[in-house]
Amino acid sequence: MAKPPKSNRPFPTREEILEFIQSSPKRVGKREIARAFKLGAEGKVMLREILKDLERDGALQRGRSKRFAEPGTLPEVTVLHITGIDAEGELMARPETWDEDAAGPPPAIYMAAERKGQPALGTGDRVLARLERAGRGLYQGRTIRRLPSAPSAIMGVYREVGGEGRIESTDRRAKQDYVVPAGQSGGAKAGDLVRAAALPGKDLGLRKAKVTDVLGAMDDPKSISLIAIHEHELPSEFPAEALDQAKTAGPAPLGDRVDLRSLPLVTIDGADARDFDDAVFAEPDPDHPGGWHLVVAIADVSWYVRPGDALDRCAYDRGNSVYFPDRVVPMLPEELSNGWCSLKPKEDRPCLAAHLWIDGDGNLTRHRFERAMMRSAARLTYDQVQAARDGRTDDVTDVLTKDVIAPLYGAYAALSRNRRARGVLDLDLPERKVIINDRGTVAEIALRERFDSHRLIEEFMITANVAAAEALEKKSLPCMYRIHDQPSPTKVAGLSDALETIGLKIAKGQVMQSSIFNQILTKAKGGPFERMVQELVLRSQAQAEYSPDNIGHFGLALRRYCHFTSPIRRYSDLLVHRALIRGGRMGDGALETDHKDFAEMGQHLSFTERRAAAAERASVDRFTTQFLSDRVGATFIGRINGVTRFGLFITLSDTGADGLIPIRSLPDDYYIHDEAHHRLRGRSNGKTYVLGEAVEVRLVEARPLTGGMIFELMDGGGRSTGGNARGRFTPGARPTGGGRKKSGRSGGKDKSKKGRGKKPGKPARG
Repeated sequence: MAKPPKSNRPFPTREEILEFIQSSPKRVGKREIARAFKLGAEGKVMLREILKDLERDGALQRGRSKRFAEPGTLPEVTVLHITGIDAEGELMARPETWDEDAAGPPPAIYMAAERKGQPALGTGDRVLARLERAGRGLYQGRTIRRLPSAPSAIMGVYREVGGEGRIESTDRRAKQDYVVPAGQSGGAKAGDLVRAAALPGKDLGLRKAKVTDVLGAMDDPKSISLIAIHEHELPSEFPAEALDQAKTAGPAPLGDRVDLRSLPLVTIDGADARDFDDAVFAEPDPDHPGGWHLVVAIADVSWYVRPGDALDRCAYDRGNSVYFPDRVVPMLPEELSNGWCSLKPKEDRPCLAAHLWIDGDGNLTRHRFERAMMRSAARLTYDQVQAARDGRTDDVTDVLTKDVIAPLYGAYAALSRNRRARGVLDLDLPERKVIINDRGTVAEIALRERFDSHRLIEEFMITANVAAAEALEKKSLPCMYRIHDQPSPTKVAGLSDALETIGLKIAKGQVMQSSIFNQILTKAKGGPFERMVQELVLRSQAQAEYSPDNIGHFGLALRRYCHFTSPIRRYSDLLVHRALIRGGRMGDGALETDHKDFAEMGQHLSFTERRAAAAERASVDRFTTQFLSDRVGATFIGRINGVTRFGLFITLSDTGADGLIPIRSLPDDYYIHDEAHHRLRGRSNGKTYVLGEAVEVRLVEARPLTGGMIFELMDGGGRSTGGNARGRFTPGARPTGGGRKKSGRSGGKDKSKKGRGKKPGKPARG
């Protein structure tokens, strides 16, 4: 071993060198260590020997570029899987390749906030990240780029094939089953719904997986919504602390609250609603003829859920309630959501009341918020209220029609005038309703009816939400705005190209307003392309989000807007309640001065909202597929709602069910995908399939496990443009494909940036 260098500074011990390496946020090499301890040439020789000894002893591990770190240290750049939110609201991740059986629990990885303008990460996302050590077993990750999803958790049905365990995945994108090796079934029986983890290895054939959880039998009626819960990793169990807190809750005292119990406030909801978080009242404004005084009373959830307590942490983690056809995954335990926070008829309930004054044209002239005690006069349904308005009263509405229901419609008329004057985006796409029978199976799939009673409540809530945002702005208090940006120029250009094919135009270069889209919708109304235009306009819109930075709400044509009216099922509304209580000095449960960062919270709540919507959509798809699975071979009328290079997406007119017509099943030809104009066109037969087109289809396959359905066109469908269609494209179209193909298939991957067909083996330039 080399002699120690001559220096006034003592040479570092093994322990000092090791401590330096362990405490470094990044892997370090010999050069960095020598610089830290100010070692000369002779010292570097000595250092090299010590590092070799430490490596031989297992105290260090050598990585790329001869850089050292503590054993088990993660590489500086690695693939991470986002796992969820911790109790403090931090976004957590784990290494995708971590073997817990061999290496124990993974280190804690906290993800830094995404760059401005980038959407927030969500549970299940995969990213390539740069890691920085923040302590032993602790890292901070920063996203380099997002990666395609590859779920570490597999969900499917356990089968036995030839004495071997198999998992049939619930993911319709999965191309193959998973093999379950002997001893890795976790006690699962054939037909069980299971969660599994992919096993490492690159063996040829089917991938291997081990069962981690048995969730129940697939033939259980509730298994469909259970798939959605686990597939989207929805928090569905409350910790004991939160449940205990909810169970010990009780009636709120009147105290300093304003007594509104004599006011005939009523709740108006769907027939299947179980929690009632808003009640309404209207009367003419005696001081302003033609004007109205509205009261929108909202459940005072902030009284029961205080900042930082167990219920608050759970509510924030969930972000919102999730509604399935056969169950609800609530944001709050049922003792609160269906109990003390629900505005049940004839029972005293605490509320936050918004007093709103509007003029005859529906303009909000002033408002006031107060903490109050109310007693709902009646629990009404949309059907009941609309029937009463139309002259068909029942025992409940008969006594309420003149003094309660009629004034509500009077105020609604004024609010409707304001809505039309603002030019609110007038999209009215039908929504599927899955009706579950007593056995838990689907009795009917129907499209939800829309009444004026629905629109009445919507307008009352919108007005209250605007007032809440205004009130917080006036007091310079934090507000969790509900923002909706105007469509991007790229999306507007794409919409313009598509509309030109049916003779509709959007003037290019103008400032986009919702009224411009309404003009297009009006022109298409009642025509053969009405549904197509509705879909195109919807797809051109930006996604609404939560943010403390106000940019207005494009779709509602409002300069400021937030969510205030549903704190039982949305955490964003609870934040607004707390801010209003703080601003009005209305007692306990106010927003804390050292509250969490609203920007970070807005990203999280936007993610939980998207997660819930995806889970609800997936559940409805599976229930619908189950309902239609015994009608394979039947024919239906539908419309083309999506055109891709691999086929046509179809929406059935009677149920709203969605499915795919693979391009291979179209009449034998080579089909060119015209992306700009949302159509497929046969090169030889001239058949054209365009977005919004009505078609007759036959159901070929229905798989409730994945929610996927396959259709085929009756009689080939499509519009015939006659003969050879070559050269008949609208100027500006970008066809993607070319060459000859059999069985209706389009060309392979288009390698040209501009989408033009290329000969095989010729790479695109640039």
